[in-house]
Amino acid sequence: MQIETPAIVCALRNHGEHGAVVRLMTPDDGLQAAYVRGARGRRMRPVLVPGNQVEARLRARTEEQLAHAEVELTHSRGPLLTEPLPAAAIEWVTALTAAVLPEAQPYPRLYAGLDAFLALIEAAPSALGWASSLVRYEMLLLAELGFGLDLERCAVTGSNDDLVAVSPRSGLAVSAAEAEPYSGKLLPLPPFVRAGGAATWDEIAQGLDLTGHFLQRDVLTGRSQALGDARSRLVERILRAGGLI
Repeated sequence: MQIETPAIVCALRNHGEHGAVVRLMTPDDGLQAAYVRGARGRRMRPVLVPGNQVEARLRARTEEQLAHAEVELTHSRGPLLTEPLPAAAIEWVTALTAAVLPEAQPYPRLYAGLDAFLALIEAAPSALGWASSLVRYEMLLLAELGFGLDLERCAVTGSNDDLVAVSPRSGLAVSAAEAEPYSGKLLPLPPFVRAGGAATWDEIAQGLDLTGHFLQRDVLTGRSQALGDARSRLVERILRAGGLI
């Protein structure tokens, strides 16, 4: 097996005296795990930072063998790690991606979504400019893993008008008229989740509640469960930035 590809560094686990097993998200070959010699050395440490974009060359004798990789930095996001909120967001999305995706399965839409989200964190002047995209990335990840929400029409009437809530059990959208008797039992559906565009802080909070419910129920299970604490800390920081707590 030989792969030469651009990639996003998602996770790093020390292995042996000087090396590490690195998990890389690639556009065509999905999540790839590989051993990088000297990963903990002075030269490689700044390269293998989660969120960095790299050019990777992976080689293994068989498909089952852990690949060895040579990695060159193409774009560093290290400067963002000095800013607590962007750093927490990068840590969350890369750790989530590394923990829940099956290895070597292509997810080109997720690669593109992760790449775009990381670029937006760099470009936006504040979390208001990128937090809604975090919700969209989590929605995309749920869909790619087979847990997508059906937000196209009302679960009761079949209409696609005035959809304002989501059933926490079925993941189906509910229109305003049908949702009214169940106020407090349904999850709010902020407009930007379906229509895109900008979002207010209140709408971002609603979006994070929505994706957080289904991530916790369907994805963050077993060994991934501890990730829920990291997400809770990130959400708290986002809500503080928006003056909501």
